[in-house]
Amino acid sequence: MIAQRRRPFTVDLRTPHTGDGMRSKWLPRTSLVLEFALRVFRAGTVATSNLVEVQNVTFSYDQREVLKNINLVVPKGKVVAIMGLSGCGKTTLLRLIGGALFPNQGEIRVADRVVNKLGHDALFELRRKMGMLFQFGALFTDISSFENVAFQMREHTNLPGSIIRDLALMKLQAVGLRGAADLMPSELSGGMARRVALARSIALDPMLMMYDEPFTGLDPISLGVIGQLIRRLNDSLGATSIVVTHDVAEALELVDYVYYMSAGKVEFQGTPDEVRAAGLSSLRQFVYGEPDGPVPFHYPAPDYRQDLLAQ
Repeated sequence: MIAQRRRPFTVDLRTPHTGDGMRSKWLPRTSLVLEFALRVFRAGTVATSNLVEVQNVTFSYDQREVLKNINLVVPKGKVVAIMGLSGCGKTTLLRLIGGALFPNQGEIRVADRVVNKLGHDALFELRRKMGMLFQFGALFTDISSFENVAFQMREHTNLPGSIIRDLALMKLQAVGLRGAADLMPSELSGGMARRVALARSIALDPMLMMYDEPFTGLDPISLGVIGQLIRRLNDSLGATSIVVTHDVAEALELVDYVYYMSAGKVEFQGTPDEVRAAGLSSLRQFVYGEPDGPVPFHYPAPDYRQDLLAQ
């Protein structure tokens, strides 16, 4: 359940309802923009209760096993967090769901389609219904903030330039950066770049949004606004969201369900309240930031003394 301490966030991207067959009184261009958003949303809807299903998935980078028999589901319309220490396989799991990587064994289903068995064209068609906020933003460095947001629309639609302009400005307005539309990525702060990347990721109103560390580098005000935006976009557009994050406090106020990963496995799953009350020692250490516990700080390495005296 979302905490009530924040003020309501006023940006609303829903398509207005014009009931009784009446035509909207909005300007024609604005109507076209909203009709496009509604078409994209309807095209992305599916009938099943789970939009994403990960079944018995194992994955390795060469000989290093990263994911071990992972099972999880993401119900349609929910915001689900995947949490855990760095290196436990969270980002790798997002890449598998998006089809950038393929598992050694197991299946990944998105909208009732097995991602790791799709052909090239079918995979790219499915990806157009996904949005991804990359961990480091991944903006195109040689084009402006506006053009970064407009890029997908130019590539994947036949919309006229005037409609693309309105849609891109709408997304930038949602993240508070319409005034930075003409700035180049090198002119943005780290937090601003992350917000432009978020605007780009929602450009086509995807049915599935994946956020890889969306709160990193944001000041407290921007963090709160982006957290509310993720929730509002999900609920207003009927989308589904997966949030990979280390920001425990923000995530537990934002999401509907949590998967906690450790050493490549799902060790706990439950609602935010169940996470707070969990007795699993490694989870408590992670949630409350305790220095002492079963999770070591150091990456596995040979004996330190032997390393120093090796030569």
